[in-house]
Amino acid sequence: MTEIPNSLRLLYETTLEKHDDKYTISIPKEIVDGSSLTTDDVYRVALLASTNGAQDEAASDLATNDSDPDRHDTGAPPVEEGEVRSVTIDTLGDQGDGIAKVERGFIVIVPGTQPGDKADVEITDVKNSVAFAEPVTEPEVR
Repeated sequence: MTEIPNSLRLLYETTLEKHDDKYTISIPKEIVDGSSLTTDDVYRVALLASTNGAQDEAASDLATNDSDPDRHDTGAPPVEEGEVRSVTIDTLGDQGDGIAKVERGFIVIVPGTQPGDKADVEITDVKNSVAFAEPVTEPEVR
């Protein structure tokens, strides 16, 4: 298993796009908004090939710490409605709701929380790129 450095800021799956004489990798706005990523910083990008067999499995293992093997290959969100998770709130969204990130940088929005809060939350609604949750325990302030 490949070691993932603590400095890793984001890991997700996407495609390489060709635009004229350049290739680009798009990062969805939902992943960057409310995170510590900014357009003012320079980031290192590592590309992991996606091919059949062992490399796919290794890339899936890197992309998530989730123990459910059915979620590895589907590209499905790493959370499900009704699931209870322990999260730490990273930032606030535009509406003042807390934003936490789970596997693959997937965003979970938790109203009534502040950056630094740790709480157990129940996932109430899951979209392709974001989930909504409600605290099931009183947030613990750091």
